[in-house]
Amino acid sequence: MKLIINSVIGLMLYFSVGCSTSSIVMTEKSLPVVYEDVNGTHEKKNNVTISLFRLNNYTDTPRAGMRASNLIEGILLTKGYNVSSHLKDKLPTMKKARKKAKEDGSKYFMYGGVSEWRYKTGIDGEPAVSFQVSLYKTKNSKLVWSSTASDSDWGNASIGTTAQDLLDEMMSN
Repeated sequence: MKLIINSVIGLMLYFSVGCSTSSIVMTEKSLPVVYEDVNGTHEKKNNVTISLFRLNNYTDTPRAGMRASNLIEGILLTKGYNVSSHLKDKLPTMKKARKKAKEDGSKYFMYGGVSEWRYKTGIDGEPAVSFQVSLYKTKNSKLVWSSTASDSDWGNASIGTTAQDLLDEMMSN
């Protein structure tokens, strides 16, 4: 009986890990805190506004930067951040992004790039994504948080779900 249970657990681990691989590298600091525990009884919500700009697209896939930025916007909103979206704007330089964030009254601005957004070639066609995202203080352009990550998933997964899972994991640490 013990052998059967161990075999089942082993198979579950094999299929849950399978072809999926991911790698995340980030700064020691995490994203700014939105919700703080006050005396262990209730939460205080900090007003944290981020100006979000479309990620640079370093892939052959059209609009990959826009797609990834759209996912980031949704993740930030669900985590309680106020987001000033500039996804439809022309991609600005860092200097122009900072200026725009100042105009928005945002304390931070987010900038980065997409290095991979594709289905691998082969029989399974697994989705593969790779991002670099950084958060800067609007006041002085000081780097607050940065994360670089890559992920691939099973052939039956979509690029969107693979990207969203990876971005959420990047922003949860």
